Amino acid sequence: MPYEDRGFFQEHIDKFLGGEVGDEELIASYTAVQHYLAELVAAKRADPTDDVLSDLTDGDLTDEELRGMALILLSAGFDTTANMLALGTFALLRNPEQLAALRADPALAEQAVEELLRYLSVAKQFFRVALEDVELGGHTIPAGTTVILSLNTANRDPERFPDPHTLDLRRQDGGHLAFGHGIHQCLGQQLARVEMRVAFPALLTRFPTLRLAVPAEEVALRPETADIYGVKSLPVTWDV
Repeated sequence: MPYEDRGFFQEHIDKFLGGEVGDEELIASYTAVQHYLAELVAAKRADPTDDVLSDLTDGDLTDEELRGMALILLSAGFDTTANMLALGTFALLRNPEQLAALRADPALAEQAVEELLRYLSVAKQFFRVALEDVELGGHTIPAGTTVILSLNTANRDPERFPDPHTLDLRRQDGGHLAFGHGIHQCLGQQLARVEMRVAFPALLTRFPTLRLAVPAEEVALRPETADIYGVKSLPVTWDV
């Protein structure tokens, strides 16, 4: 996507993933993005450039399939990581001992990112369909049943993670479900990890006195109905 179009795209993605607009406005934003992607796909077919979408046009995918792929790659690739970076910064600022540990040891970034993913889980729930009868917790889920999976609940399971509501960047318990599981695991998870491993230490190194500019309870959060959870804004300050 051309960089100069980022404002348009960010505005509309925020509307249909942020959980704060009515159905009419949500549909209008979704339609606007679909029209934009239709023009983008046509442009890439006519004049391919060095990017993923252009590469995908060189095959047997239909325009509808290309629009769908572009939408999920752009929206999921942008909104999830953007909110993890902001919400993760908020979590670190609210846990000064953990923040100090990461600032003192940038090599902790890989482990810290995994713990932030477990602790925050901005993509909260997904729908799956049982392909066969499944026994779970003493209950039978019949084949064909749609199931809502709560990933953030699983990532705070006390039977899996000791003291699960505590942020511990040195936690050794792996296996969180922030990126899903099985064949439906997020295809962009390694890119997201790289972005966060770079961004968090860089932010804390560049702004060593970074802190909240307002009390934590005044930070505006996305509503629980948002598809991707996060902060609406994060007021911060630092010493010059």
